[in-house]
Amino acid sequence: MMLMSMAMVKMKILKADDSKVMSLLLLYVFFPCVMLISFQVDLTPQVQNGLMLGTLAAVLIHVILIFMGNFMQRVLHLNAVEMCSAIYSNSGNLIIPLVTAVLGPEWVIYTSSFLVVQLVLFWTHMKSSLAGERHMDFKAVFTNANMIAIMIGFVLLLTGLRFPEPLNDAFRAMGQVVGPSAMIIAGILLGGVSLDKLKCYKRLPLVVLLRLVIIPLIIMLLLKYSGLKEMVENGETILLITLLATATPSATTTVSMATLFGNDGEYASVINVVTATLCVITMPIIVWLYQL
Repeated sequence: MMLMSMAMVKMKILKADDSKVMSLLLLYVFFPCVMLISFQVDLTPQVQNGLMLGTLAAVLIHVILIFMGNFMQRVLHLNAVEMCSAIYSNSGNLIIPLVTAVLGPEWVIYTSSFLVVQLVLFWTHMKSSLAGERHMDFKAVFTNANMIAIMIGFVLLLTGLRFPEPLNDAFRAMGQVVGPSAMIIAGILLGGVSLDKLKCYKRLPLVVLLRLVIIPLIIMLLLKYSGLKEMVENGETILLITLLATATPSATTTVSMATLFGNDGEYASVINVVTATLCVITMPIIVWLYQL
């Protein structure tokens, strides 16, 4: 799918900017639909415990990531774009289609724990780092389309309310578009990258290594040997979802915010595209090591 859309850019049928429309559909339509459908389950003790484990793991991981980010800034002299690209993953764009395709839609509900924690940090820690300010935009957190879908989903989960069947079918059909859409967008972005541009960024390999290898390996070891997976039924699979979210490429939100605040958005975009390309190799290896 990625190669197909990449070839269309090289043949000048599509332009790199054409990814924006599909990205907006993915963010504001497809993802919320999948998230809403994932909460159409019974609130069993198993689901409740799984969500609690996912939230605990997500908070623990992000505390470690922020500590590592501060450490790397001092020791490796990373700038704000490099630091945010290294510690923040593109879980919002990739974790939902990955979990849907690999584990099944019934597991998507457990992605909400990681997404909620990360969304809060995007508009607090990441924003203050890239903008050089300490103002925390909580309005942006709670008006995000995916956050709204998660909050509605929780209400439906707690009350036991169900969508009418036609609406349910429509949401599920929208959700099936998520995986192909994410791959097509990645291919369009890759098609617009020039090799000459990559050579200009001397520290790019270091950031890519941190984002795709070093940080996921540290988190993998934590999740595998901390004993967390023994806390609840299916704990190993729930933590696998958290690991997948951690091992994804650099966050596209880093690109958006770096551009918005005039903090070298082009560099953030290059990091995002390169990590999106190489994660095809690194993510399966990280998962394989976790499952050994």
